[in-house]
Amino acid sequence: MLYPNLTGQFGSALTIGTKADFPAANPRDFRIGQAGIFYHQPAKTYVVHLDKGTGFLLQGTAFADQTAAETIVKDMDGSYWIALYQRCVHLGCTVPFRDDCVSFKCPCHGSHYNVDGEFLDGPAPRSLDRFALSFNGEDVVIDTGTLNNKVPHPDATTLLIPVPTANCSV
Repeated sequence: MLYPNLTGQFGSALTIGTKADFPAANPRDFRIGQAGIFYHQPAKTYVVHLDKGTGFLLQGTAFADQTAAETIVKDMDGSYWIALYQRCVHLGCTVPFRDDCVSFKCPCHGSHYNVDGEFLDGPAPRSLDRFALSFNGEDVVIDTGTLNNKVPHPDATTLLIPVPTANCSV
């Protein structure tokens, strides 16, 4: 049986730009397409770039274990990168990032996710799925063929980023 050549297409590793194309920010300062959060349509991915000064809730081994489990990549400059698949894990709707909420809110059934893709509320069974992200020199590479769909609902011992305080209605 022959399989299609997916090189350079969704389902393969895609170089989506350089690190400079995705300026880091603290979550409270995220602005879609400008700082901290960027959408890349060919990869069907939100690229999250957290500033090295981001106030994480976990520290030490718990933090290292959680970032590894959630496919979060630490860069040499101390910032953190995440490649979030655009689909809601509830029923597959495209989930937009909302500047007004500083979070992702599914317009279909109301599932709500933090800037790092962690579940906040709604009918979704887990946090947003993530793709493998790596660097080739200064290039940012997202492997859309490698999906982490095992990030559960966080609890007090696993939540990485404080819950946003803005009201986020559908």
